[in-house]
This record gives sequence, structure tokens and C-alpha cells, in this order.
Amino acid sequence: MTSEGLPDWLGPVVRAAEAVEPEQMSRFLPPESGDGRQSAVLVLFGEGPRGPELLLMERASQLRSHGGQPSFPGGALDPEDGDPATTGPLRAALREAEEETGLDPAGVQIFGVLPRLYIPVSGFVVTPVLGWWREPTPVRAVDSGETARVFTVPVADLTDPANRATAVHPRGHAGPAFLVESALVWGFTAGVIDRIVHYAGWERPWDRAKRVPLDWHA
Repeated sequence: MTSEGLPDWLGPVVRAAEAVEPEQMSRFLPPESGDGRQSAVLVLFGEGPRGPELLLMERASQLRSHGGQPSFPGGALDPEDGDPATTGPLRAALREAEEETGLDPAGVQIFGVLPRLYIPVSGFVVTPVLGWWREPTPVRAVDSGETARVFTVPVADLTDPANRATAVHPRGHAGPAFLVESALVWGFTAGVIDRIVHYAGWERPWDRAKRVPLDWHA
């Protein structure tokens, strides 16, 4: 893991990752008991036709867990990934990203990790792994039973106030959301993006009173 050779625009993300505390990322933190299934996601930044961008995927609608929801590539750690406290999440994030999107992990430079977070509804303890797509390769939905599509979102779209909203769950929970690429990005993924944008200094004032339901469609 190294931050050497990164583009200058990623500097604020590097500094944010080094300084941010778990409580600044989310109110949902891993149980002190150590319970929870260890997992990792790859927060992969690249450079596209419209400048800096982020890789996302949309889970297949028929999945029982988070079906149809945009997310980062990722999943649970396997024993062969190694120590969950050190290199395990890095290997798991790259392995899962390759399995789900077909990207070549050799072209990805891992430059940091964010604090471990907790998803109460699934019991996952998730480590967001930060990567720079140094040598991009074609991506696709490798398994249509798991993934509906793989796509990139320009950072400029994620920071555009017109694309920001508050998503409201039927049970009343509200959280940050992004209306991009004909998708509603909400939940854990939107929460991580929201905090990165905020602590990297990229956030622009947006209408927090703008609310959208989870069944929003472009």
C-alpha cells in the first residue's frame, strides 16, 4: 500500500483517510464484542473522459440482500485473504472486484483504507479500501445473477448539488443519496461517498431538504 505517484487531485483523499476518525465516518461502528462478518469494498478512483471518476456496480435485482442497489465492488473475507486486521481486507477488496467486474487487479494501486464500519442489517464489518486505477482495464457484469451492471460516475457528478438528495427508507431512516447514471445511490455506499466528498473538501452546498424515496427512478 502506497500513495506514491498518485495524481494531485487524490491528495485530499489521502490526507482525509489518514486523519478521519471512525466516529466521523458513521454512527454505525463494529461491535466491541468483535461480532460481525469481516468484509471489504474497493473504493476505486480512476481518470475518465470527464475527469476523476469512481467505479460502482448495481447488484442484481433478484438478490435477497441489497438487490438492485448500487454499491462498491466487494464482499466477505475468505480465509486465504489473510489477517483481517492487516492485509486481509486489501486482498479481499481486489479479489471481489475482479470476480464482480472483471478488472485486472494488477492495474490497481491501493493507497489507503478508511475506518471499519458496520452494517447492522447484515452484520457485516466493512473495511473501505481506497484504490487508484493506475492502468484501467475493461469492466463488465461478470455474473448476471449477482451483478446487473458495472459503471463509472464522474466525481463532478457526485459533487454537483443538483444530484444530491436525502433518501428516505420506508421505516423512516434518512441518509445521503446521489442521483447519478440513472441510479439512486444510497445506504452504506452513499454514506462512504458522502464522507469522502466532505472530508476531501470537495463538498458543495446542497439542498438537504430534497427527499427521495428508495424506489426513485430517473
